[in-house]
Amino acid sequence: MDNIIGEKIVIHSYKHDKTLHRMWKNATILEDNDDLIIVANKRTKVVESTGRFWYTKEPSVAFFFKNHWYNVIAIIKKGEVTYYCNVGSPVLVDEEALKYIDYDLDLKVDSDFSYKILDIYEYKIHQEMMQYPTDIKQILAKEMLNLKSRIDKREYPFNSEWVLSWYNKFLSLKG
Repeated sequence: MDNIIGEKIVIHSYKHDKTLHRMWKNATILEDNDDLIIVANKRTKVVESTGRFWYTKEPSVAFFFKNHWYNVIAIIKKGEVTYYCNVGSPVLVDEEALKYIDYDLDLKVDSDFSYKILDIYEYKIHQEMMQYPTDIKQILAKEMLNLKSRIDKREYPFNSEWVLSWYNKFLSLKG
């Protein structure tokens, strides 16, 4: 693959039924390897499926895994790093965008690494409405446990020094 570090990319989040859920208009690629794609952004436009849009408030570094069913967004605010984790399909990239399926279950991780599971009700509604296959539900449950373990053990990317290092790389690329 050609060197794409520093290039801009759009991010598409879909639902299981293949409908577009959300789109981030502008992220800068910091890393692309066999395991993950790392991007960063600051005040980027986010467009919801309804057409409503908003801009992110804080800078972030996002880790999109190619072999795990989740992604991690590290949010930098006043020198502290918090994390928002989406349980979703492994990422793929095509000529249009970086893409994944959002399966609703999220984890919000505070700077002390305590966490809270979010959107359980939404997950239950969508799994019934969109008829998630049993194997997908099993994968999601397993990956949620994997994600919690990664947080508890402070495994990559759950370390503020790593996140700030990636963010500094982003700033250096912006010039």
